[in-house]
Amino acid sequence: MDSINYDVAVIGSGPGGYVAAIRASQLGLKTVCIEKAISLGGTCLNVGCIPSKALLQSTEYFELMQKKSSLYGINVGEVGYDFAVMQKRKSGIVDGLVSGIQALLKKNGVVHYRGIAEFVDSGRIKVFDGVKEIAISAKNFIIATGSEAIELPFLPFDEKHVVSSTGALSFEKPPKKLLLIGAGVIGVELASVYRRLGSEVDAFEMLDRICPTMDKSISKTLETVLSKQGISFHLGAKVLTGKLEKNAVVLTVEEGKETKDYSGDAVLVAVGRRPYTEGLNLVAAGIALDAKGFIPIDGNFRTKVPHIYAIGDVVLGPMLAHKASEEGVAAVEIIAGLTPHINYIAIPNIIYTHPEAASVGFTEDEALKRQLEILIGIAYFKGNPRARSLGDTEGFVKVIADAKTHRLLGMHIVGPSASEMIGMGVLAMNKKATLDDIVHTSHGHPTLSEAILDSCLSALKRSIHA
Repeated sequence: MDSINYDVAVIGSGPGGYVAAIRASQLGLKTVCIEKAISLGGTCLNVGCIPSKALLQSTEYFELMQKKSSLYGINVGEVGYDFAVMQKRKSGIVDGLVSGIQALLKKNGVVHYRGIAEFVDSGRIKVFDGVKEIAISAKNFIIATGSEAIELPFLPFDEKHVVSSTGALSFEKPPKKLLLIGAGVIGVELASVYRRLGSEVDAFEMLDRICPTMDKSISKTLETVLSKQGISFHLGAKVLTGKLEKNAVVLTVEEGKETKDYSGDAVLVAVGRRPYTEGLNLVAAGIALDAKGFIPIDGNFRTKVPHIYAIGDVVLGPMLAHKASEEGVAAVEIIAGLTPHINYIAIPNIIYTHPEAASVGFTEDEALKRQLEILIGIAYFKGNPRARSLGDTEGFVKVIADAKTHRLLGMHIVGPSASEMIGMGVLAMNKKATLDDIVHTSHGHPTLSEAILDSCLSALKRSIHA
């Protein structure tokens, strides 16, 4: 079988893959993008970031009207919801964005094949779509196949009663009682969705706090607020076994010195994700995975085979869509002879609960572990005029800076619109800005971003509104 020749072959069309393919074509490289699924966009678009945010938004509006409308002088009477319509809206958003990616690939001259890619050797892959097989040769390959949810050996996914995030986004109706194993980002977001719709939620976390990648102050505040909202957190809890009994799932949980059984209609297993490389036949390409299943790369995203690159969730680092996109662009630009740079310390992490949480840079613990002399400033939204006018005053902004240079080392926000506000921290980190730079930047009034200004003033012992 004759091969079709390309400059770059991208395997995977998630936020790393399709962005890499488009950038490659922009740089004049003949590019093909291969995706095994029917829909482009990968996990993030189809069964992750986007559909979860759609349901979070729908349920947040529902709860606002149901419980808080009277605070704004709005009388709406009894409020109900139509879960089928929420799901239809979610699917419509996903479908529209998938079509958008298809249009972008076509507009930029990227060839797209649907099928499973498998390396024949280090220079060729074969793509099988279930009917026919084609052969593709390329000067360079980029592996961007993403990740999959980790399954517990005693609780295999059936995506009905024992679900990953995929199944949790596709319930026909909210479960009366939802059990959650793992209180990280995915867990607390989906727990919030179903708690708002009336589900009773019990969340079990082995560690002593939820969302452990965040600054401790953020984790603690989120735990307090989400607990008040009705999520029951069991910290330091180890799930020993689980079994499906008729239409219920029963978990046996070790909490301290006690062992208890908990029963629910469904259990969401959100203990993490692992790189997905199944079916790639990397051995034929001369690539071996590390002990945790990741593809080893050098500082330029090259694998052991120099013309084969890997990005996103299949390599070490935070499993974030925006991180994968940056790596996709950087890998392609390296192929094209450019010298891009990614500032990993300035990649934000965001949780879309209510209140939202967002973080960039060092946490307080990380800064202290590095024996850095630091300044810390905190400003609470309860003192922010815009937050008060919104009726959304839970949370704070926390900044961490070098004590001598005042250079910003980290920004941590829990509160309204934290996902948007963190952009200022990301830019400041990238530009090596100082607290003084932020203080001397005019902030509109009244705005939520003034809390960032106030936190910097607090760190400099110059608070005006605190």
